[in-house]
Amino acid sequence: MKIEVLGSSAGGGLPQFNCNCDNCKAYREGKKTVKRRTQSSITISEDGKNWVLFNTSPDILEQIHNSPFLQPQERRETKIKAIIFIDAQIDHTTGLLMLREGCPHEVYCTKEVNEELNTSFPLFKMLTHWDGGGIKYNEITPNNKSFEIPVMPSYEFFALPLISNAPPYSKYRDKPRAGDNIGIVVRNKITGKKLFYLPGLGVVEKHIVNEMRDADILLVDGTVWTNDEMIKNGFSTKLGTDMGHIPLSGEEGLIKILDTLEKPRKILIHINNTNPILDEENDEYKELISHGIEVSYDGMSIEI
Repeated sequence: MKIEVLGSSAGGGLPQFNCNCDNCKAYREGKKTVKRRTQSSITISEDGKNWVLFNTSPDILEQIHNSPFLQPQERRETKIKAIIFIDAQIDHTTGLLMLREGCPHEVYCTKEVNEELNTSFPLFKMLTHWDGGGIKYNEITPNNKSFEIPVMPSYEFFALPLISNAPPYSKYRDKPRAGDNIGIVVRNKITGKKLFYLPGLGVVEKHIVNEMRDADILLVDGTVWTNDEMIKNGFSTKLGTDMGHIPLSGEEGLIKILDTLEKPRKILIHINNTNPILDEENDEYKELISHGIEVSYDGMSIEI
């Protein structure tokens, strides 16, 4: 399986258009230890020709421009053969509008996400006005049997419900349902090798840790370093956990949990522009690396 990181940042990217935090400022001033980052998304492939996209970032057109393997070879075609939505957040879905010329798209998501994207943020309904009727919906049922995607015949996909949060515009905000946020396990049916992708994680439950432990590649939420990071920087009144993201540091932080995992290659994704690990000169970055944890970046290629 080929895994390509199209975007590694949380919502807003780095630099964020209205932000002059330490990282955004450093990037604009040309500091080499801070990278440009678009909003989080990955894509995977069995054959390197047909791709399954996870989420459609608002930056999807830039990401395709930076990824020759996703660009058309025929007069009109798309290499993106399926799209999986892990939630209905703006930074994970808005880019679908930019792909409207390629309708209809094969879309996989839970019924809860499908509901949001037809009502409170009605992208699916809007796209019915384009050729092909917009999308072809395939329902994902968390904690049920595996599902398959035709362009990856050697793989099976599993969805696990995550405790995170519903989008700010959702009537389920602060009272999310089981299907509002999922992680996806992709397993090779022949070798048993596994990718576990979960860019939004507010609470680490035992069954999630067990699945992390069995993964070969773990791409996991690295949004904030401390729970009060956004408050301390004066950018929000909310904790990381209020937004649905467990902090990396501290006694209850994700690093402590990742330290207990021996098998997987541990890689952070969905990293907020305020997070000090995004400057490779910072002590926080050096501490993270000392734990054997990597920071994903736009254009990162992984193969298992």
